[in-house]
Amino acid sequence: MAESLQLNTAERITELANKWHIFGDVLVDNANLILNHSATFKMSGEIEVDFSAVDNVDTSALSLMLEWQRRAVAASCKIKFTNLPANLSSLADLYGIQDFIPLSFH
Repeated sequence: MAESLQLNTAERITELANKWHIFGDVLVDNANLILNHSATFKMSGEIEVDFSAVDNVDTSALSLMLEWQRRAVAASCKIKFTNLPANLSSLADLYGIQDFIPLSFH
């Protein structure tokens, strides 16, 4: 019987220099924990938020992105979101927010 890997909050988002890496699922049940943990990260210069290790998302991932964008503006820094899962890009299009968040597709 295969067990699903359970990540704690600190393992779901990490910071290395000005690059944030998100891992696993970003869903309504863990998005607030991810947001709270990210509040300990530096907001300066240019920040890249890498979604390449994200498995599943729902609309709460969009809320995170918008909140990080708001924090970046308040801190006078730039933020971009990279390696978005296809369904997250589709959600951004569906809700018409792709113009409000800096998306970069790699």
